[in-house]
Amino acid sequence: MQTTLPSSIDYIIIIAYLVTITLIGILTGGKQKSIKDYFLGADVVPWWAVCFAIVAAETSTLTFISIPGLAYLTNLNFLQLTFGYLIGRIIVALLFLPAYFQGELSTAYAFLENRFGYKTRSFASIVFMFTRTAADGVRLFATAIPLKLMLNIDYPLAILIIGLVALIYTSFGGVRGIIWVDVIQFLIYLGGAIISGILLINLIPGGLNQIISVSSEFKKFEIINLGFSDGFASFFSKPYTLIAGIIGGAFLSMASHGTDQLIVQRLLATKNLKNAQKAIIGSGVIIIFQFAIFLLVGVLLFAFYGKMNMRSDEVFPYFIINVIPTGLKGLIIAGLFAAALSTLAGSISSLSSATVMDILVPYFKKFNDDRKKLFASRIITIIWASMIVLVALLFMESSQAVVEIALSIASFTYGGLLGTFILGILNKKASQEDALAGFVAGIFLMITIISLKLTAWTYFTLIGVTATLIVGSLLASLQKK
Repeated sequence: MQTTLPSSIDYIIIIAYLVTITLIGILTGGKQKSIKDYFLGADVVPWWAVCFAIVAAETSTLTFISIPGLAYLTNLNFLQLTFGYLIGRIIVALLFLPAYFQGELSTAYAFLENRFGYKTRSFASIVFMFTRTAADGVRLFATAIPLKLMLNIDYPLAILIIGLVALIYTSFGGVRGIIWVDVIQFLIYLGGAIISGILLINLIPGGLNQIISVSSEFKKFEIINLGFSDGFASFFSKPYTLIAGIIGGAFLSMASHGTDQLIVQRLLATKNLKNAQKAIIGSGVIIIFQFAIFLLVGVLLFAFYGKMNMRSDEVFPYFIINVIPTGLKGLIIAGLFAAALSTLAGSISSLSSATVMDILVPYFKKFNDDRKKLFASRIITIIWASMIVLVALLFMESSQAVVEIALSIASFTYGGLLGTFILGILNKKASQEDALAGFVAGIFLMITIISLKLTAWTYFTLIGVTATLIVGSLLASLQKK
């Protein structure tokens, strides 16, 4: 299929956007005097900004193009998962955050040190680093796919442009600059999706009546799926049923927003526990609204195009390239950049903070000077940005199937990570050895289940948590006896 490349006006808009957010990130970050300023924003970031930044950080370009593609291919069943997301965040606000704000915690994994010891903290932090680097390297590569088509450039150049822009404002602005840029990028990419939806409604012959007619015929507006239509035997193999969505979404959200430094770093940047709780719960409400918009865009794309001979992930980029008029096209492409940069910048900062706070400071006592810590933090930021870019470059020749496998990397570790945190909060008798054994058991069980494809991915985190809690609690009980 032929495509229409962006015009010079679109290029000007995209370049102006990249320059503007870089300057905003640097200026809003202020002058950092310590690693607390650099990684925690000196605890002066308002809760509502953190709320928007959380949503932006968890929304990658892959989400921007894949969720509309999912609704184009199926229906609105994915929305069930977002109800679980909200439930999971409420549990994080009530169970995890009070424990995090009981002391001077610098990372999510500092809690594990307070509860179990250095080894557990270090192990959890290293697992996070591996997972985040691999997953976000793939997300960065996924961003290069539509950008390559839209800007007519090679993959390496697209990857390097995004990585360099994110590195600049992350290095100079710190987490405070990242959060304020994320607020702007949230408005840009969500605005781009809304504009695309409005344009689609106006372009479809017959308007709303035609949209309703086509969507009803193909059951595109179906949200609730109880999952019993094919019998109980296949119940656990379906990822988007009501129970799988609520349970899977809740546990996935508890893991990603309660134990992942990418999100916890933002929550620790708020002034106090109450503000952090408002930020995390508010993000859960916003995420339902956001995914509803993305999914509805997918339904509108189906009503506009019908069934097309291309992958579902390509439909939205194809519409952007060929249908959206000049000027607006540049804005939508900027929205793609926004979704990519918000996740990438947050990942770079969270990886750097985990390295400095969890590894360098505890184990290398010579890092006792604020200027040395800050200088080391910026160097490590550059190293992690380079690592993510390198992982993205490694995936240039990969097939879509390999990319999908790589994107599920978090499923291998989230269960063990969340289970270890819950074990530390609920089981006061569990020791460091119990926690580490449970953590490793959870990871190995997930490797087995995912490799053998025994259940749908929405159950992965729950299974990993259960295994970790059972092994850790059983060992703690045996030690007591």
